[in-house]
Amino acid sequence: MQVFQQGFNVIENNVTNANTPGYSAQRQTLVAAPFEQGTGLLGGLRAGPVTSADSPFLDRAVRNQTQQLGSARQQASDLSQIQPLFDTSGQALVPGALNAFFNSFSQLSVNPNDQPSRQNAITAAQNLAQQFNANASGIQRAQANVQSETTGTVDAINQLATQIANINREYQATPNRTQDGGLQAQLNSALDQLSQYVSYTTIANPDGSYNVLIGGQTSLVTGAQSYAISAQSTSSGTSITDAQGNDITAQLQNTGSNNGGGALGAELQTSNVNLPGYLTSLNNIAQTFADTVNTTLSQGVDSSGNAPAVNLFQYNALTGAAATLSLTNITPAQIAAASASAPGGNGNALAVANIAKQSIVGGSTVTQAYGNLAGQVGQDVANAKQEQTTQQNLVDQVQQQRQSATGVSLDAEAAQLLQLQQAYQAVGQLVTTLNQLTQTVINMVK
Repeated sequence: MQVFQQGFNVIENNVTNANTPGYSAQRQTLVAAPFEQGTGLLGGLRAGPVTSADSPFLDRAVRNQTQQLGSARQQASDLSQIQPLFDTSGQALVPGALNAFFNSFSQLSVNPNDQPSRQNAITAAQNLAQQFNANASGIQRAQANVQSETTGTVDAINQLATQIANINREYQATPNRTQDGGLQAQLNSALDQLSQYVSYTTIANPDGSYNVLIGGQTSLVTGAQSYAISAQSTSSGTSITDAQGNDITAQLQNTGSNNGGGALGAELQTSNVNLPGYLTSLNNIAQTFADTVNTTLSQGVDSSGNAPAVNLFQYNALTGAAATLSLTNITPAQIAAASASAPGGNGNALAVANIAKQSIVGGSTVTQAYGNLAGQVGQDVANAKQEQTTQQNLVDQVQQQRQSATGVSLDAEAAQLLQLQQAYQAVGQLVTTLNQLTQTVINMVK
C-alpha cells in the first residue's frame, strides 16, 4: 500500500509542475519482489527508482536552435538601428545632398560669376558634409549601443553561470539528487536560458551536475565553481576575456561558417565586423569624393583669375573622413569655377558637375558606391530578419517535440492515476478478504 502511495505522490508532483520551466515528467517504477514460499520469500511489490522522461538529445536540439535564434534576433535588432541612416531613393540624406551638390555646380556653370550661385554651391557642399557627418555619427552610436548591450549580455551569462554552479553544488552535496525532479528542472531551465546568449557545450557528471564550456573551449562552470567572463569595448570594437584575462573573442564571435553563437556572438560580429565595415566604406566614399572635388577645383581659377587659395573640403583621415568632413573657410569668390585657360568662364564648374558621372570609387560613381553600401546594409538586415523567422519556426518545432516526449501530459497522468487507483483498490479488497478468511478460521478453531 505504501508503494502505491509513493506512486500517487509522483503523479501529484507531476501535475503540480506541469507548467514549471525545464520540468520533465517523472514516473515511479514498480518492482516485483522475489516470490519463493519455500525460502520465505513472499513476493509482493516494492518501489523502484523514480525515472525521468528527460531527453538529453532533445535538450541539445532545443538549445542549439535557441542559440541560432538568439544570434539572428540580436543581429536583426542591432542592424535595424542603422538602416534608417541609408536612403536608397536618392532623394534624401547623403544621396539627396550629393544630387544637390552636383546640381549647384551645374547651375553655377550657367552663370559662373553670379555671387548667389557661388554661395549656393558652398551651401550645398556644407549640407553634404553634414549629411556624411550624421551618417558616420549614426553608425558610431549604433556601435556604442551594441557595446552596451554586450555588457548586459555578459552580465546575464555570468549570473546564469553562478546559478548553474549553485545547482551543481546541491547535486554534489546530497547523494541520489539525480532523482530530484525539481533540481533537474532548475538546471534545465538555466541551461535553456544560457543558450539564448552564448554557444556552449556541456559535460554531464555522474552526480547529476554539469560542466559548461563556452565556445566549446573555455570553462564557464566546473562543478560548483563558475568563472566570470568580461567585456572590454573601444572605438574599434569589443573583446571578451575569460576569468584569467585571456582573449576568447574568436571563440564566441559569429563567423561566416558559424552564426549560432547566441546573442553574444551576434553582438561581437556586429560590433567588430559589420559596423566597422560599413564605416570604412563610408569613409572611403567621403574621402574619395572630397579629394576628387578638391583636385578638380585646384586646376581652375577663382573669380579674380587666380589659382584657388584654399580647398573646398577638409577632413581628418585618422579620425575618419565621413565623421570629420567639413568646409574650409573658402569664400564664394574663391570658388574656381573657370578653367585656367579661360578665366571668367565656366569650364571648372562643369568639370565638378561632371564628377557625378565619373567612376571614382572602386569602379563606381559616388552615388553608385553609396547605393551599393546602402544596399548591403539593407540586405544584411533582411537576411537577419529572415533568419530570425526561420529559426523561430525551428525552435517552436523542437520545443513541441521535447514537450511531447518529456513534458507532463495531464491526460497521461490521469490514466496513470486510474491504474494505480484500481490496483490500490484491488489490493485493498484482497487484504479485506484475507482478514475475513483469517477471522473465519479463528472462529472455527474456537
